[in-house]
Amino acid sequence: MCDGTTRRDFLKHSVIGGVALGAGVGIYELAYGQAANIRFSTWHPPVGREVKTVWEPMLEELKKRSGGKIASTLYAGGALGKGPEHFDIVAKGLSDMGYFTATWTPGRFPLSDVLSLAAWVDGKDLATDIGNAMYDRILNREFKDVKMIELNGCIQSFLWTKKPVRSLADTKGMKIRTPGGHQTHYIKSLGAEPIFMPLGDVYLAIETGTIDGLVTCPPLVLGFKLHEVAKHGVVATFGCVTEGVVMNLESWKKVPEDQKKIIESVSSNPFKTTGGLNREVYKVMMKEITDKGVTLFNLPTDEAERWYENFREVTRKWVADLEGKGLPAKEVVRMYNQECEKRGVKVVAFPKEWA
Repeated sequence: MCDGTTRRDFLKHSVIGGVALGAGVGIYELAYGQAANIRFSTWHPPVGREVKTVWEPMLEELKKRSGGKIASTLYAGGALGKGPEHFDIVAKGLSDMGYFTATWTPGRFPLSDVLSLAAWVDGKDLATDIGNAMYDRILNREFKDVKMIELNGCIQSFLWTKKPVRSLADTKGMKIRTPGGHQTHYIKSLGAEPIFMPLGDVYLAIETGTIDGLVTCPPLVLGFKLHEVAKHGVVATFGCVTEGVVMNLESWKKVPEDQKKIIESVSSNPFKTTGGLNREVYKVMMKEITDKGVTLFNLPTDEAERWYENFREVTRKWVADLEGKGLPAKEVVRMYNQECEKRGVKVVAFPKEWA
């Protein structure tokens, strides 16, 4: 396990989770007017920045604002299942609320992939404002099986490699771990080979030369200690993944109205509520990465444009594919660009002719 989590710790948390579930602990107690215990699940490492600065403080804030009526049990590090399973973990009631990544289930939420287009988003608070606006406008049609609490497009990902990269010529033939979605096609557009593997396997894969690097966002570089093996970063945005917080529908129905308001107030943008992974924290994380010996390279303007034109071609092909299936993909991309422009965000993967 990464980030200080041992196999023994993982198994211990899994056993504890099984005992809690077997004992009937859950939000269903609200039907009797008692205090709730929301089971919250996430794939983030238990001692990672996401858990320590967002999820734990968010759950504590729910307890505080409800006067202790909303308690919680946190299952982190995949204690209830692997990362791609987290939407179904909530939808099927294994947990009441949880953080899921839509990009890890290809084809299931096709229009929502728009949130992972390459753009300069430098804070999860900002990403959530954009994602929630897109959910309200059109993406709600893809999430009928759950109560959407918040939807976001994460923050910009960069290319992190063992050897320095300065141009398209350097990326050709490289093996690069991808989180899926558009990033897979962006990597291909650079002449590199995308490799999908769990983040927990990436450290050893880079160390042994199985892969040459990866595309991911700064907090996961730190959370999985990838700065120790990937000493070079190209500051060219690859976007990231589409993810968010959802709640089981039956659990949500059993929540009293006053407590529903608290949950929505606290968790509709948990990054604003807690201050975790916001735009100020982003600056701190980037400094942490360079302080740990990673060299960052900003592409010259003409070289960056070559990369981004390749990314725009990925957008064109993606839209054409979805339009062929009867989905309003171009309209959704235009909406996304509008919501980003309102907030001063540049979508580098937006085809200029669609403006």
